[in-house]
Parts: sequence; structure tokens; C-alpha cells
Amino acid sequence: MRSQQTRPLIESYFVSVLRGFAATAGNRPAEARPELHLAGTVAVPANGKEAPPPPQPAAPPEQPVRKSRRRHLALDVSIIAGVVVVYVLSLLGYHWLATAPGPLPEPVLNTTDGTVVLVRFEQLHTVANRLDVKVLVMPDNSMINKHLNVLNTDTSVRFFPQNDLGDLQYPVGKLPAQVATTIEAHGDPGDWPFDSYRTDTIQADVLVGSGENRQYKPGRVEVTGSLEGWDIAATRVVRDKDDPDRPDNVIITLHRAKGPLVFDLGICLVLITLPTLALFVAIQMLTARRQFLPPFSTWYAAMLFAVVPLRNILPGSPPAGSWVDQAVVIWVLIALATALVLYIAAWYRHSS
Repeated sequence: MRSQQTRPLIESYFVSVLRGFAATAGNRPAEARPELHLAGTVAVPANGKEAPPPPQPAAPPEQPVRKSRRRHLALDVSIIAGVVVVYVLSLLGYHWLATAPGPLPEPVLNTTDGTVVLVRFEQLHTVANRLDVKVLVMPDNSMINKHLNVLNTDTSVRFFPQNDLGDLQYPVGKLPAQVATTIEAHGDPGDWPFDSYRTDTIQADVLVGSGENRQYKPGRVEVTGSLEGWDIAATRVVRDKDDPDRPDNVIITLHRAKGPLVFDLGICLVLITLPTLALFVAIQMLTARRQFLPPFSTWYAAMLFAVVPLRNILPGSPPAGSWVDQAVVIWVLIALATALVLYIAAWYRHSS
């Protein structure tokens, strides 16, 4: 009796256990076997034929590369053409500025109206305010022995303004020779390159004869010659206001030629560029925006020692202490020294 009651209970227990296993198996994902793991997915065609290879990525178009090359080529050609144009214009401008004033007019050497004193320019000493000249006396026809082409009387020439030789003596029986002397030219060399110089009125008096019998004759002054880097202008001045038809005297004015001013400007631009680049590089290294490079020390030293030679090749050799030294040279040296200090500070910071 008891066994009959127990059998239905056992059957119901096994049925519930089997149902639980079934439910658990339905919710658990199937575990893949290790030998079935594949590196990729294999496509199996439905018709049994071999599958085509996967499509390759398309090559990038070459049109942008060609456009970039054309842009670089156009930029290079434009830069070269610009440099050539600037170079040609600078040469034309220098030629135009150098020939703008024109030479002095040809001297009038006719001695029928009186003695001619020809003054030829040799050299201008700006610091000493002295103008080196050579003086040649051409006596009038009445003072020359036409048969021997020599002086027929003692002659002396008193040259104004006062010069180093005093009266120029020419004895009888000799042909007057060219004599070198120096006259004063007033100007301020500290105004380089805009300085100008002006002489006093140049006058020549001819004394004919010797002793107490000497006679005074006025001479006509003529000027000729040229000075490298200078524009010379001659202004005629009358000797006697009552006789305006005889402008025998002359005043000489000398200005620096405009052509070398372009060269002066170029040298000044180079001097200003040196400290600008030096400060830029030093600041970049000090602020760690660029890598510190020890070889730059020689570059700084070369720029520092290049200032004085660049200053000394300026046309006209400006005197020490002129405005170009105060406005450009001294500040270039200070800026280069500052850049060198910044570079040393960057080195110290990098080494520590």
C-alpha cells in the first residue's frame, strides 16, 4: 500500500527535475568548440563556384598632387622674377641718381681778355675741412714770349682764399707749371651722408713785374675736375659790382652724390637685420619654443664681430661719433649683446 503511494511521488519528482534541466538548456548559449574557431569569415558561394577576391581600395587621385606641384613651381618662378626685377630697377635707379647732376661745364681757357687761373680738384678731406686742388696759371698773350713760349716778365699769382703756399711765384723765362695747394671747405662731417661743403669766394690776382714796378691785373678763375662720390657745383660771382659782365670769381659747393646713398641704405638695413634675427632666435630658445642648439654660439660671435667692418665700408668713411653711429651702430651692438646674453641664459637653463 505504502509502495503504491510512493511511486507516483517519485515519478512526479523526476518529471519536475527533467523540466528544470530542459529550461536551463534552452536559456544557455551553445559553447563553440575550439577547433571551430576561424580567423575570419569564409564566404561559400551558393552555386559552388570560387568566390571573387574582395575589391581593392581605389588609388587616390593624382590631380591634387599635380596642383600642389604647379603652385610650388609658380611660387618659385614668381620669387626669382621678383628678385630679378628688383635687381634691374636698383641698377637703373643707381645709374639715374649717379648721373643726375651732370659734370661741370667745360672751362673757358681763352686768354685774350686776361690771365686765366685753372683750379683742378684732387681730394676732399671732410674731417679736416680741406680741399686739395692744383692751380695752373695761363698768362694772357701780352705776358708770353711767343717765340719761346715762356714768360717775358716775372709773375706772381695771389690766390684767395688764403692757401698754404701764399703767392705763387713764376719767374721770367719759364713756363708756369701746375702747383698743388689746399683751400678751406666749410661743412660739418658729422652730418654724413647728408653733409655738404662750401668754399669761400675763390679769387685770383695777378702781379706782373718785380719790386715796386709790379702791376696789378685781375685774373679769371676756372674750375675743372671731379671727385668720386661728390656732386660739384660752381657759382660764378662778379669781382666788381660796377662791372657785372665779368664774373671772374667762383664759389664751389660740394654735395654727396645720390648714387652711393642707396649703398648706404643697404648697409644700414643689413646692420638692423643682424640683431633682429639674433634676438628672435635667442627668445625662441629661451622660451623653449625651439630646441637649444650649441653651435649657434659661433653664429652670434660672427655677427657681433661683423658690425665694425660693415660700418667701415660705408662710402665716405663717416667720422667716429657721427649720427649713424649714434642712431644705428651703437644700438645694433647693444641688441646683439642682449641677444648673446639671452642665448647664454638659454644655455644655462638647458644644461640645468
